[in-house]
Amino acid sequence: MEIEKEYSRWLEKALADADVAEELKSMDAAEKEDAFYRDLAFGTGGLRGVIGAGTNRMNVYTVAKATQGLANYLRSHFEKPSVAIGYDSRIKSDLFARVAGGVFAANGVQVHIWPVLMPVPTVSFAARYLKTSAGVMITASHNPSKYNGYKVYGPDGCQITTQAAAAVLTEIEKLDIFEDVKTGDFETELQNGNIRYIPEEVYTAFVNAVKAQSVLFGEGVNRDVAIVYSPLNGTGLKPVTRTLKEMGYTNIAVVPEQEQPDGHFPTCPYPNPEIREAMALGMEYAKKTNADLLLATDPDCDRVGIAVRTKAGDYTLLSGNEVGLLLLDYICAQRVKHDKMPQDPVMVKTIVTMDLAERIAAHYGVETRNVLTGFKFIGEQIGLLEKQGRENSYIFGFEESYGYLTGSYVRDKDGVDGAYMICEMFSFYATRGISLLDKLEELYRTYGYCLNTLHSYEFDGSAGFAKMQRIMASFRESISEFGGKKVEKVLDYSAGLDGLPKSDVLKFLLEGNCSLVVRPSGTEPKLKLYASISAENKAAAEKTEAAILRCAEERLK
Repeated sequence: MEIEKEYSRWLEKALADADVAEELKSMDAAEKEDAFYRDLAFGTGGLRGVIGAGTNRMNVYTVAKATQGLANYLRSHFEKPSVAIGYDSRIKSDLFARVAGGVFAANGVQVHIWPVLMPVPTVSFAARYLKTSAGVMITASHNPSKYNGYKVYGPDGCQITTQAAAAVLTEIEKLDIFEDVKTGDFETELQNGNIRYIPEEVYTAFVNAVKAQSVLFGEGVNRDVAIVYSPLNGTGLKPVTRTLKEMGYTNIAVVPEQEQPDGHFPTCPYPNPEIREAMALGMEYAKKTNADLLLATDPDCDRVGIAVRTKAGDYTLLSGNEVGLLLLDYICAQRVKHDKMPQDPVMVKTIVTMDLAERIAAHYGVETRNVLTGFKFIGEQIGLLEKQGRENSYIFGFEESYGYLTGSYVRDKDGVDGAYMICEMFSFYATRGISLLDKLEELYRTYGYCLNTLHSYEFDGSAGFAKMQRIMASFRESISEFGGKKVEKVLDYSAGLDGLPKSDVLKFLLEGNCSLVVRPSGTEPKLKLYASISAENKAAAEKTEAAILRCAEERLK
């Protein structure tokens, strides 16, 4: 791309958005290069990038161009194309949703849009419920406030496949961002019926679908446990509290500073429940109120983090892996006890998620399916089961990054479902005098101790992108050991392994049931290292993990 030429064109034509026009005028040479050195990448995760001016940014023009490409794709594949649209609390999410709605409507694609901000799983649900051709969610999930994104779903409610994403990208690349995009005025198209608000009955149907995931099967539990909840200034407040209250959990306090939607995320720069800082305010509030359980959902409410009170009165954060193990064991145990386990049960997890889950699943006679990182691949497995007439065989899916789903009513991780099922599990054990920490220790005694950790490294801009590529190439050189642990096998998913799509991921299987996974993020300028360590206890595992990590980090310099 000729950066200066494209920059000048934007300076002349990008006048509809005052923020974009103003930013263009103030750019220095380095800012121009970063904003225009490439088009914002479109893939199975749709778009994600920093909000601002330029082809490598999230703005009304890049959103409109992506929407035009998707509209062209839908029109060529569906006789009467339609789309469900949702948006979260992020900066300009509502604007981008309206822009997308106007472009779709101008192209003859019937638009169904949530009238208020909603969690990402409600778009997956609406696409299935309304039988639309696609779904679009404006969100950047748990990224810092400077980001936004554009996530695309297929008619099955699952994020679009690699093939569909490639076909949409082909359509996008044919377009000139200023000359080839049809736009429509949102309010006019709404009056004409080309855009319709999704009715309340769909929201209620979603909440009812979540409530139906209970595995108590009539057993009584104490629902008066004291819960502190934080939506982290995102979309979870209404659906999470409504679901819990309708199921009898009324002793709920919401963290006041994080209650209302706010895309600036003033109390947590990284609104991700995986990060301790994002949970800190909720933990303080839980301690003040002597709560039993802290829940927090990320801004688009597809991830859930928790902290539980210890016997000493402090609060301990549980990892996504730990919560996943607990939920898997709870669901399996309840289904077996009440004779509700399907004939050929299936659990799905990602390749970077704790392998200990496989041992728990095997104990209950449950098949484990391992898929690439990204919940869309878990959703894809549910779809395959559905095609075989085995949709009910799916009992649980999870990933280490705090994503859970217990039913097939949506095809993406669901923080509303996760929050509800965690509360039910917590209450079930609390009624019997068992803490989640006690239960976790019991699982480790039964199946062996395992430590899983994630480490992220940022590589911003065009230089960072190039450096990540060099780093991945260096990891593909012959490596015999990490931190004294011999490499027994290397799984390189770039060529496609075990029937999975091609992906730039390496998994090193190390001696002693240890492993290291290296992968660039598909949605952020980050390289991620995942360590899985089996050892006799936590201290031994942490020592081994530190040695492996030191060795791996040498290749990041």
